[in-house]
Amino acid sequence: MNMTSFLKSRKSTREFKKKSVTEKDLANVKAVIDEINDEVKGSNMEVKLYEFGKRIFDSLKGVGGYSGVMIESPHYIALDMKSHGPEEKLNSGYYMERIVTRLNDMGIGTCWVGLNNLDMERMKAIFGENTGDNDYLLAIGYPKPKNPFVHEQFSERLGVEEIAFRESLAKPADVDFLEERGLGDLLFYIRFAPSSKNLQPWRFIIHDSYVELAIEEMNGEFCYTDAGIAMYYFEELAKTQGIKHKWDLDMRPQQVKGKKYMFIGKYEL
Repeated sequence: MNMTSFLKSRKSTREFKKKSVTEKDLANVKAVIDEINDEVKGSNMEVKLYEFGKRIFDSLKGVGGYSGVMIESPHYIALDMKSHGPEEKLNSGYYMERIVTRLNDMGIGTCWVGLNNLDMERMKAIFGENTGDNDYLLAIGYPKPKNPFVHEQFSERLGVEEIAFRESLAKPADVDFLEERGLGDLLFYIRFAPSSKNLQPWRFIIHDSYVELAIEEMNGEFCYTDAGIAMYYFEELAKTQGIKHKWDLDMRPQQVKGKKYMFIGKYEL
């Protein structure tokens, strides 16, 4: 996959074909899920595939959805979390977007579906007694062809200078500095990563030998899921430059010019 092209053109699938995913493609989806579950074994999370999508769609109409509208698809993927701490939420964003990119390679569309804080009793009635807590589902299936005469609304993006900083959050980084450090393209494209309500809370602080990720408090909360999404795409974009490191978590709050931030971790350059 060309990650830069994918990010710039990434769109959620709002309408799916009624047909189920073929047995061959569904086997490949299950292989991706098994791979991730092996990776997170022993943690407080598990990825699950729900093949019979109509039952879930009917159960969630009016209570779940994308921008308040429930998305109908033949199948759904859930990430059960046994606890809802910051690290679990980081992982939910990181691994769900990994699934999104892997399924895109198969020609399978996806859409994040919010569950609007369903209580556990309702959650178990829909997903079974062994379910964990879920903030989101991933609707999956084959996308319906789009009308070429209907122009999709484009979401405005923050400029690179608004998300990148030198040494501290008090010093914005300019494009020339980012190009000198070899981070211009990476930070240009990461702006297209999805975030809740397109608020783009991520901030990247560039130091001599590492980059820090922080998220700004938005609407009174820190969206750790968005941070996990940014971590995933930063790693994938860095790979295109021959850098294959992982984020090291180092979480701490900080206030700058009246704004609250949560520092998430460091990425060695």
